[in-house]
Formats: sequence, C-alpha cells, structure tokens
Amino acid sequence: MSLPALTSVAQVRNALGGQSYLADEGLATAVFLALSLKRPLLLEGEAGVGKTELAKVIAAMTGGELIRLQCYEGIDASQAVYDWDYSRQLLHLRAAEASGEAKSERFLIKRALLRAIDNRTTPAVLLIDEIDRADDEFEAYLLEILSDFQITVPELGTFSATTPPIVVLTSNRTRDVHDALKRRCLYHWVEHPNFEREVAIVRLRVPQIAESLARQVAAAVEAMRGLNLYKPPGVAETIDWATALGQLGILELDETSVAATLGTVLKYREDHERVRETGIADLVKQAFDRGLSHN
Repeated sequence: MSLPALTSVAQVRNALGGQSYLADEGLATAVFLALSLKRPLLLEGEAGVGKTELAKVIAAMTGGELIRLQCYEGIDASQAVYDWDYSRQLLHLRAAEASGEAKSERFLIKRALLRAIDNRTTPAVLLIDEIDRADDEFEAYLLEILSDFQITVPELGTFSATTPPIVVLTSNRTRDVHDALKRRCLYHWVEHPNFEREVAIVRLRVPQIAESLARQVAAAVEAMRGLNLYKPPGVAETIDWATALGQLGILELDETSVAATLGTVLKYREDHERVRETGIADLVKQAFDRGLSHN
C-alpha cells in the first residue's frame, strides 16, 4: 500500500493540520523531506514542544502503524530488537530437537525495531523516543540498523525491510546525540510555538472555550516560559490548562482561577513558588495585556 500523495510542503502542512497538528513552515518542510527522501528525522527540543505527538500524527495521516521504542539507560537488543519465548521453547524442546528446529520463528518475540523492519504493508512509523536517554553502545547499534534497514538473527538469518519504516527520533538533549547518527538523519529543532500559533492550537484542541480565554492562556504560558522555570510548560500543558479552565466554567483568567489550576500547567513545586514570588496578579495582567494587544 502506498503513502497518500504528499507532493509539496503545503500538502504536508495541510495534512498535519487535518490531524489537529499545526506545524510551522520549517517543521512541515522537514517532514516533507523526510517522507520524500526516505530519511530518518531527528527532532530535538525541550520536553513538551510536540516531538512525540508529531510521530503519532504522521502515523495517522499516512495510515501506517505507530511502533514506539521508548529509550532508557541500559536498553539492549532483547528489549529493542528481539528476544526468545524460552518457556514455549522448553515445552517444544523435545519435538524441536527431533526435527532439528531448536530455534524457530514461532518462538521469536519481535520487539519494536524488528517489527518495524519486518512490516510488509503500509510503511510503519517507527518512533524512537528520547534517544538521548540510551547509551553509546545502543546508539551505535541503532545506526547500523538505520543504515541498511535489516536485522540479523543468528539462529534464523537476516530480516530485511521490503517496506522501510518512516523513522522519527526524538531527543530532549539531556546529552548530545553522536554526529554519526545525526549524519544519517534529517534534523529539526522544535521550538515552542509563537503566541499566535499557540492560540490557534488551543482554539483547535479546546474549541469549547472562548477565543479571549484562549489568548489569555497562551499569553500567560508565554510569560511563564520567561521566568527561568525548572520545567517550562509545553504545548501539552497549555492545552491541559485551557481544558481544565473550560471544564470549570471559567471565562477569563483571574488570580483565584490561576492559583487554583496552576497544577495543570506547572508540575514542580519550585516552579509554583517561582510564579507566586513573581506575582500571580502580574501574570494575569500580562496575560490580559498580551491577549488584547493582538486582537
């Protein structure tokens, strides 16, 4: 099955928008090139800017299965590539030995990387999430797989991709990804959206709230990101906050509503204290002024 015809950056941007993901020109261009050149796409940026969500949206708009590999320190081939179902093997050991089939594909447990490569229909979307959390050895192993889109299982042979997956890697840049892997990928740094685009995202994802409140929320989040917080709020937190305010029937921000719902947008005690020290009243005023100035 072939991918939907996406022959221009504008078509990709519209397709992303059709999945409620509003990409800027740079990000839409990176996605278009990754799809058309069949190259992995490495997305770096702060947590919460929409890197993981983009992979999910690409899967939705292409019709491919989303296969997610969540990286962590110490991840190895048995968690990422394949493993064996040893309990079933033991049950069938005597018959397998008699037939000379001690290892059989029916005992093979395909993990994310092998599943993505062994896919034979619509290209899967392989999301390798937070590659910066994995160690150097795994990154080197991953580089080899992404170069040839094939995996060798010594007992069975080589699995080669007849339909290579669309690969999206994300990094929060807790460490630098090696140059060798970056050379294999197209690269895009994902920024927090500007004010007007964040308003548009909130309006799209939380249509039940008034535009005036959407503008106030986006303006307040923009102001919070300028406070040198431990964990600045991402787009997901902006959407959560707007949704919570709408659920509570709040029509506009005030000191009481901000104080009561701060936990939906900031997730660290230190950041709550920072906002309160700066002044919730000042934050509300900035939100009103910023929102009104762009009407």
